[in-house]
Amino acid sequence: MLNIGILGCGRIGQVHARSISQIDAARVTAVADAFVEPAEALAANTGAQVLSPEALIASADVDAVIIGTPTDTHFDLIHAAAQAGKAIFCEKPVDMSADRIRTCMAMVEAAGVPFMTAFNRRFDPNFAALHARIMQGDIGDVEIVTILSRDPAPPPLSYIKSSGGIFRDMMIHDLDMARFLLGAEPVSVYAVGAALVDPDIGVVGDVDTAAVTLSTACGKICQISNSRRATYGYDQRIEVHGSKGLLRAENMLENTVEIATHHGFQKAPAQHFFLERYAAAYRAELGHFVKSVAAGEPILPGIRDGLHAQVLADAAAQSLAENTVIKIA
Repeated sequence: MLNIGILGCGRIGQVHARSISQIDAARVTAVADAFVEPAEALAANTGAQVLSPEALIASADVDAVIIGTPTDTHFDLIHAAAQAGKAIFCEKPVDMSADRIRTCMAMVEAAGVPFMTAFNRRFDPNFAALHARIMQGDIGDVEIVTILSRDPAPPPLSYIKSSGGIFRDMMIHDLDMARFLLGAEPVSVYAVGAALVDPDIGVVGDVDTAAVTLSTACGKICQISNSRRATYGYDQRIEVHGSKGLLRAENMLENTVEIATHHGFQKAPAQHFFLERYAAAYRAELGHFVKSVAAGEPILPGIRDGLHAQVLADAAAQSLAENTVIKIA
């Protein structure tokens, strides 16, 4: 039984607690949050005890920690957990600074503790199946990857002001997926963007509509399209074109019922938000973490994957600001 402590009892902490409740080999033994009410509520739902972050990390009843706190707290919590010898499951981004992620990586590797960066989309059943078929050679050599990710509505401006921008808080998932599907590291990044959904987003220095082109050393291309508006639901699609064919993963709909009348064919809308769309992915990633820690097996995506995605996000932001192609060292 892997005893897990949850740092951060907000929405994502609650999601992970539900996932753990469905894993026989794990349980939540402690929770911590900057606010008393969400911590007590999650403790009541899981049977865990409420502790301070310091006490949770030091507790002998905690084998692993989930870090679901604001990004600017990750650095100190990662260092404390690594020094305490705890396995670490950390939400993205690991940190807003690539250099600080490198410092965390050195600490984690020196301590020899397992570390997983929570890029849950790798564990989505459809995306995972698509990746497996790439690896089987079903479409030959990958040539072009196309990723579309569009939220139904933008987050509050208060979130955007502290999130690091669309490339770091939203597209970072797609940047990790690009690496996952290309099977090679991008060496150049070019980004364009605009504030088309909400002009106030532009006022605070961000964009809400963006596209990025990534290229690898061998010429593979990935095109990523992001928008903070989709009137038809949560839009999450992937297409991979290869030398022998094409693989495609479409949106998950609210149901599979389709009606045909003299007006034409009509399907249900896409699932509304990430909590519904990626429910299975959240369960699968926690299952992978628990199984890998128990077996002493390597965990992917690890902290290096978190670093690579952050470097690409930083490059995309720089490319937009400077209107130029950014080379990745």
